[in-house]
Amino acid sequence: MAPDTCSCSQAALQQRLPILAWLPNYSIQWLKMDFIAGLSVGLTVIPQALAYAEVAGLPPQYGLYSAFMGCFVYLFLGTSRDVTLGPTAIMSLLVSFYTFHEPAYAVLLAFLSGCIQLAMGFLHLGFLLDFISCPVINGFTSAASITIGFGQIKNLLGLQNIPRQFFLQVYHTFLHVGETRMGDAVLGLVCMMLLFLLKLMRDHMSPVHPDMPLSVRFSQGLVWTAATARNALVVSFAALVAYSFEVMGYQPFVLTGETAKGLPSVRAPPFSVTTNNRTISFTEMVQDMGTGLAVVPLIGLLESIAVAKSFASKNNYHVNANQELLAIGLTNVLGSLVSAYPVTGSFGRTAVNAQSGVCTPGGGLVTGVLVLLSLCYLTSLFSYIPKAALAAVIIMAVAPLFDAKIFRTLWRVKRLDLLPLCMTFLLCFWEVQYGILAGTLVSLFILLHSVARPKIQVSEGPVLVLQPASGLHFPAIDALREAILSRALEASPQRCTVLECTHISSIDYTVVLGLGDLLEDLHKQGIMLAFAGLQVPVLRTLLAADLKGFQHFTTLEEAENHLQQEPGTQPYNSHEDSVPEHNVALLKSSGH
Repeated sequence: MAPDTCSCSQAALQQRLPILAWLPNYSIQWLKMDFIAGLSVGLTVIPQALAYAEVAGLPPQYGLYSAFMGCFVYLFLGTSRDVTLGPTAIMSLLVSFYTFHEPAYAVLLAFLSGCIQLAMGFLHLGFLLDFISCPVINGFTSAASITIGFGQIKNLLGLQNIPRQFFLQVYHTFLHVGETRMGDAVLGLVCMMLLFLLKLMRDHMSPVHPDMPLSVRFSQGLVWTAATARNALVVSFAALVAYSFEVMGYQPFVLTGETAKGLPSVRAPPFSVTTNNRTISFTEMVQDMGTGLAVVPLIGLLESIAVAKSFASKNNYHVNANQELLAIGLTNVLGSLVSAYPVTGSFGRTAVNAQSGVCTPGGGLVTGVLVLLSLCYLTSLFSYIPKAALAAVIIMAVAPLFDAKIFRTLWRVKRLDLLPLCMTFLLCFWEVQYGILAGTLVSLFILLHSVARPKIQVSEGPVLVLQPASGLHFPAIDALREAILSRALEASPQRCTVLECTHISSIDYTVVLGLGDLLEDLHKQGIMLAFAGLQVPVLRTLLAADLKGFQHFTTLEEAENHLQQEPGTQPYNSHEDSVPEHNVALLKSSGH
């Protein structure tokens, strides 16, 4: 086999299995940094996974079932050294909407979402995510942060029997606020305060320098570790307090309760489920999940790729978007075999991973093993975790998702973008899919309006010059035709017109027909129309259409000079008589 063929096949294999690119160069220093980062992320993900299972409306062990598969899959397929895949607040909220708090539905949703994501990766359909604009994403995440955060107030206050629908939840929470359990409220507020203080400590720590005394570096490292693993520390503290009361025979807190012990069984996702002595078929389950089969995989991909690109840009490396689609798709498919619900890239844990100095995706191996060990040996202790402590973890995790500054920024930069933002934000409180769909449709309408009504710059002079400020596509041809006719006919005296086409890179058949009609209309009025600055593909298309009276020139000056020398009422010449020689040469050189 030729050396070039070998190198090409090796590069292709490394593209599909990125682990082959970094593993041969793996070093002891990388191992040390990956171990520290993996341990830090593991201590963060375990309490978060238990908390996010509550958001998803599932038993707590399902959060842990969802937290380890992504670590192992991303080790082989991931192109970002920082990203960690697992349960997130937003994905857990979507799961609660579409799976009716039924684990079988959640696991099947993971399988089907993974299949869709894999198909998108193989077909290179990641560009579809580009149609979901930043205002829509910001509106969704801000609404989700409020929905998730307020949904935990009931656990923070120890309230029972509060509905999950947002507006009913708000009403019943205020209605029953007098039933607040003092123990849960105090513990929850203390946990939130501790989490806030530990985060503040980490954010304001001075960087460690090698010339610092060993004792100073050690103390700073200890503080940094405690602040990074603050979720685990606070939850452990709350569980210890609850266990102490349990020993004394008095329990002032609502506890998480029993968590299934041991590793999940490896089995196919449930393609039917039996509830209330009735078997629900696969078809019925799919119909019940409805739009969730589109919303969940798309939002999962969007969140994960946004996180990957954000940290790749910050840390100066490149990620392959389609490879990321394959990684998250395979994670969800394999995760469904171990009873996981849909997962995606976590911004918070990815930040912890990056700040811990991770060098490769190998740090995920430590995180995954830590989650598996907790499932094997720690589940009996999880039953003592107060729900108020987990509520505090969730509230502090989702609080940064609410972006208040985006409203002020858009008001200053482009106020029209506030429309999809507000539409998404408000409707997401009713139904998430309606909010995302409405915001995306409004964004597309704004985009299509600019395509259908491009701005046209007009220069008055001996010759009227009109220049579309953007491309020319079929929705815009009628508007362009009316603009040229009105300008040319209203001018006194009537003047010949030049259409300056520098910004037009392609046209379609509808545009060609419209330009032909325009030439005929102007000819009836005794007005000449010339084209200037045509790009080669556009010129080739117009010449092939054989439009009567078509004249074109390389530059605007040539067109103006030509039209000024001839009266506007002169008979039309066919384009064969008016093609400048240099343009004919240009076309020949382009292969026409």
